[in-house]
Amino acid sequence: MASAVDAAGDPIPTSAVLMSSSKHIANMCRSENVAYLQCKRKDPNPEKCLEKGQQVTRCVLSLLKDLHQRCTKEMDAYVGCMYYNTNEFDLCRKEQEAFEKACPLE
Repeated sequence: MASAVDAAGDPIPTSAVLMSSSKHIANMCRSENVAYLQCKRKDPNPEKCLEKGQQVTRCVLSLLKDLHQRCTKEMDAYVGCMYYNTNEFDLCRKEQEAFEKACPLE
């Protein structure tokens, strides 16, 4: 796996990218996720929560793009390790530490 983004600079949300960025996603997209889950709890009809789901997707994709722009080398190393080791966090602690140091949770 060469990079977490495509040639246009748009994030490719593979499982390795999403797992590597999960702490950042949980922190930065919390309000969008909560709003979506509350919507789903009120009405299980998928159509009713499409806009909330799109807000979650926009937040995550924007965050991934920002993380990759700020911490390209560290994110690529962490994502590559997660990809190679089938998303086993324990096998990528060194890369995780470097990524979280370069792009700390805000």
